[in-house]
Amino acid sequence: MFLDSGFMQTQDILQRSMSASIVRQEVIADNVANADTPHFKRREVAFESELTRALSPREDRMEAALTHKRHIPFNRAKDYREVKPVVYLDYTTSYRNDGNNVDIEKEMVDARENGLRYTALAQRVSDNFQLLNIVMR
Repeated sequence: MFLDSGFMQTQDILQRSMSASIVRQEVIADNVANADTPHFKRREVAFESELTRALSPREDRMEAALTHKRHIPFNRAKDYREVKPVVYLDYTTSYRNDGNNVDIEKEMVDARENGLRYTALAQRVSDNFQLLNIVMR
């Protein structure tokens, strides 16, 4: 009963977001470390958009008519617990003649933003546990 509550869902989402921030920080560190490597393509992490899609209400989505068992539905319902951070390469840009597309300034801004996001998520998890502790007393 308690494991299916909104509190536990919120905690789970917060912890998954923190894990995605750790992956993002590793990717940013790798991008910075390879800033001078010729033909290196920077990587990015996608997580929040997929999580938002999984948590959004289903009424605004158009349903497809499935007339054959092998038809694939347009929008399959996705459980938020199935959402994982996805690391992908950015092939669309090139900042230098050697093919490298790492912009150190952008990576530093992304690292700082990611650090602030992680800190905010950790604070929220801590606050939730403090509230739970108060309720259990």
